[in-house]
Amino acid sequence: MKTLAALVSLAILAAPAFAKKPLKPHVPVAAIAPRAEDVATIDGIVKAYYDVVTVAAGAPRQWDRDRTLYIEDVRFVSNHVGKDGKPVATVMSHQDYVDRTDPELEKEGFDEHEIHRTTQRFGNMAHVFSTYESRKTPGGPVIARGINSLELFWDGKRWWIAAAVWNDERKESPIPKEYLP
Repeated sequence: MKTLAALVSLAILAAPAFAKKPLKPHVPVAAIAPRAEDVATIDGIVKAYYDVVTVAAGAPRQWDRDRTLYIEDVRFVSNHVGKDGKPVATVMSHQDYVDRTDPELEKEGFDEHEIHRTTQRFGNMAHVFSTYESRKTPGGPVIARGINSLELFWDGKRWWIAAAVWNDERKESPIPKEYLP
């Protein structure tokens, strides 16, 4: 029995050395209290959602603040088109999203802001379609546009983002007029 336990332990310790692809970098995210203005209103949580994704060149990301916006098991879903031309949905946890985010954004900077919003609310839930524009720097040329679909939950004290799904605009899939300013 001791031999089996030793072999299992050795296999677990040695597994990373035999992995075919490198392990993803892990970016630590501390648990902090949310800012009251970030979670008190729908406007506040949507503003914070864009504030945390925006980063000046050379500045660190606000991952700790970002984490305060979401329920524990939030799901991020990036919609895109694969090389075969078929739609693909990449589903991520918050940590997956943080770890996958391009570190080049911190070097070069990234500015994303809302240009239009449609909100529907019923009881303690709200659905927000938030149209965005992305740039490398504030006022720079637009490098992407799309729509963030945010599912929000009110717990009686604050708003939470339960899911964030986004789709970038493409030539064959322009943003409909009703979601533009």
